[in-house]
Amino acid sequence: MNASLQKTSLHVDDYLDLLNLAVQIGDTKWQKDITRKLEYLLARTAKAGR
Repeated sequence: MNASLQKTSLHVDDYLDLLNLAVQIGDTKWQKDITRKLEYLLARTAKAGR
């Protein structure tokens, strides 16, 4: 795994942890924000993998 992909993977893990916390406390606005950031990261990763 290259360094860029590994860094993105760590970001995704962090955002998933934050998303879990947002769900637990019922903060739907924060959930949506985190979800958008995750979608961006995953799209960027998929684009870089081409």
